[in-house]
Amino acid sequence: MKPFARWVLTMPATIAVVVLLIVPVAITIAATFTEPKGVFAPYVTFFSSGFRRAVLYRTLEIALITTAISLTVGFITAYVIAQMPGRAKSIMIVAAVFPLLTGVVVRSFAWLIILGKNGILNAMLISTGILSEPLSMLYTEGAVIVAMVYLFVPLMILTLVGVLEGIPRDLIDASASLGARPLMTFLQVILPLATPGLIVGAVLVFTGSFTSYATPQLLGGEKQMMMGTFLYQRAMVTFDWVGASTIAAIMVVLTLGVVLIMSRIARRLNPMAV
Repeated sequence: MKPFARWVLTMPATIAVVVLLIVPVAITIAATFTEPKGVFAPYVTFFSSGFRRAVLYRTLEIALITTAISLTVGFITAYVIAQMPGRAKSIMIVAAVFPLLTGVVVRSFAWLIILGKNGILNAMLISTGILSEPLSMLYTEGAVIVAMVYLFVPLMILTLVGVLEGIPRDLIDASASLGARPLMTFLQVILPLATPGLIVGAVLVFTGSFTSYATPQLLGGEKQMMMGTFLYQRAMVTFDWVGASTIAAIMVVLTLGVVLIMSRIARRLNPMAV
């Protein structure tokens, strides 16, 4: 294909990305540097507040824990599915991704019913004699993490199944025939080849959980406020647009930073991964 034709084909998509993504984000970040008190005054205000730092640390903690659990559960599930025969594999993939057919708000409300004091889990634990009175499981970090993992594990499975299916079985058999134990085969053959899928899945889960709004709002409330809910509060409740823009800018920078770190990890595990 000639360079001019290639340029013509990619130009509409490039313009759409610039106009709909890059320009709005650039305007949002630029708004934080126009304060009369100083160029970095909004960021000084943010990081000098113990409450705001706590919200940021909580969001990072929940997003990283969610990503780690989703990676583990998703990888194991995807590996099992990838080893199945054709028909069983199709059924398991449909079962794994079936929750994606329901909206995020609906799935989060389901966890309200499950984890509430009069919910299904407490009723089951009391009926079996494990508990004598219901636990307060809602509006905790644990409730938010459980719901986040439930939301994002299907994405991780979808990402990893195709990658694991693409690993030639001959490589695994060759590793075993050369005397490698299953653990070494996993670390030196399967894991490096699965690195691209792991990184893509981790980025999807981290960015989704780090910027999530509905699930933290419903299951965390004010006690477990995260950056997404904090951003909404500053913009739509207090109408502090500079403060909201500052939160958005910090979220963008941290997300890009985590993506770059994951890319470096990918290069170390597999130089051909990215």
